[in-house]
Amino acid sequence: QVQLVESGGGWVEAGGSLRLSCAASGRTTSPYRMGWFRQAPGKEREFVATITWSGGSAVYADSVKGRFTISRDNAKNTVYLQMNSLKPEDTAVYYCAASDNRGLGYANLRNYPYWGQGTQVTVSS
Repeated sequence: QVQLVESGGGWVEAGGSLRLSCAASGRTTSPYRMGWFRQAPGKEREFVATITWSGGSAVYADSVKGRFTISRDNAKNTVYLQMNSLKPEDTAVYYCAASDNRGLGYANLRNYPYWGQGTQVTVSS
C-alpha cells in the first residue's frame, strides 16, 4: 500500500503561482510513476502531469504545458507540482496518484491504484 498526502493548495489571483506537494509513504519500494490529476466542479477528473521516480521523465497535459512543472525529491519521497501563470480555468481539486504501470497509459486515471485526498486550488479572475 502507498499512502499519499497532498498539501499546498489555496486561493490565488490569475497570473499567480502555487506549489503543491505530495508526500508518499507506506512502502519500501517507490512506485514507478507519480501523477497529478485535477477535477473541476461538474467535470471529469483529468490528467495534468506525471513523472517517473527513477529517471524523472515528465509528461504534461497540453493545457498546462509551459506553465506547470512536476518534480520529485527521492530523499523526501515527495513529488511537487509548481504551477505558474495560473488561470481561472485551473480551478479544481488537485489529486496526487501513484502507479506501478510502466506502459503508455500514464494519462489514464484507471492505471493509478493509489490516490491522495485532494487539495483545492482556486484561481480568481
